[in-house]
Amino acid sequence: MFLGTYEHSLDPKGRVILPAKFREQLEAGAFLAKSLDGCLALYDAEEFQKVALNMQEQARRGAVERNAVRSFAAGATEATPDRQGRISIPAHLRSFAGLEREVVVTGALSRIEIWDAARWRDLDAEAERSLTAARPGLDDIGI
Repeated sequence: MFLGTYEHSLDPKGRVILPAKFREQLEAGAFLAKSLDGCLALYDAEEFQKVALNMQEQARRGAVERNAVRSFAAGATEATPDRQGRISIPAHLRSFAGLEREVVVTGALSRIEIWDAARWRDLDAEAERSLTAARPGLDDIGI
């Protein structure tokens, strides 16, 4: 399980160092892909397989779903951390997520998300307002 929020910088080669507590879970392989809301998702091999199978099922629904699967699969790449705990983020994925220098690496339970730092701050502020607003339906998520 991936938890926590960590601020990092991309190096000149487009690499980001992952928190030490995440690395062990990725030793058997990892995959980086486009994700919802304009971030990147880093999955361990087992979770990536689950997501891919689910997406294949969803692609049978129609053209919108097929196009989402195409974009997800075409942009995905292997991303196992190196000995220093870094992963390389290809240019096309940095562009998709608007990553330039400052990034935020967050645990999202079954995956790691990599965000542009400014975009993360905006999203996190909105999410915190949702949590404190006691909107109907949030009690169903178990918190």
